[in-house]
Amino acid sequence: MAKIELKNLSLTFALRKATRISLKEFLLNGMFLKSRNPLIRVPALVDLNLSATDGDRIGVIGHNGAGKSTLLKTLAGIYPPSSGQLTVEGKICSLFDISLGFESDATGRENIRYRAFLQGETPRTLRAKQQEIEEFSDLGEFLDTPVRYYSAGMLVRLAFSVATAVEPEVLLIDEVLSVGDLAFQIKAKERMKQMMANARVMVMVSHDLNSIGGMCDRVLWMEQGRVRMAGPADKVVRAYQDSVKPQKSAGGAAAA
Repeated sequence: MAKIELKNLSLTFALRKATRISLKEFLLNGMFLKSRNPLIRVPALVDLNLSATDGDRIGVIGHNGAGKSTLLKTLAGIYPPSSGQLTVEGKICSLFDISLGFESDATGRENIRYRAFLQGETPRTLRAKQQEIEEFSDLGEFLDTPVRYYSAGMLVRLAFSVATAVEPEVLLIDEVLSVGDLAFQIKAKERMKQMMANARVMVMVSHDLNSIGGMCDRVLWMEQGRVRMAGPADKVVRAYQDSVKPQKSAGGAAAA
């Protein structure tokens, strides 16, 4: 059984105004730097509650900066919550920032192993999957080349092939992935459909409301780190669409 449980979860980032302090400033004013460069606390997620179990397909919508991607990264364990409770049970597959973290001097095959081990594979389980990953990537002899020589498209194809080779119980998706050329995109979409069907719980962030409405049964509408509305997908998507429609003035013209 897979499970996601959030109870009054909040996440606050602590930042400083000045990101860099010169050595001279530190030596001359070290003891006064904290008062001159105080911490700024930025609430990223505020008092979130969510419960999901086997079979749930949850969409997350909202404007840029609403906290959607931050929520996914918190569910994935990248950001620890500042307060509240977070429970995620089941093998997680996170499909966001998938092309980050490659070893540029290592070959494609070596990076397959590195990334697979980070995803929880073992040498034994990877042996059964490595050939399929290599074939799916369509990179051929380039797999023996250091990835520093890959184009952006090749790198994303390799990353996608590794990331989607797992059998996830909890699937976290940030936006629809666009990878490689047209032929590879067709394969990628079929792979995504299969993963979505097999995952026990899915949480998907997207600005594509048609995809959200077609793939999700529940939707969270986020605004400034809070859940503004939660409920059946069609109801929440319709309310969100109504909120972004141009407002009409009394005279019938669009309000400025």
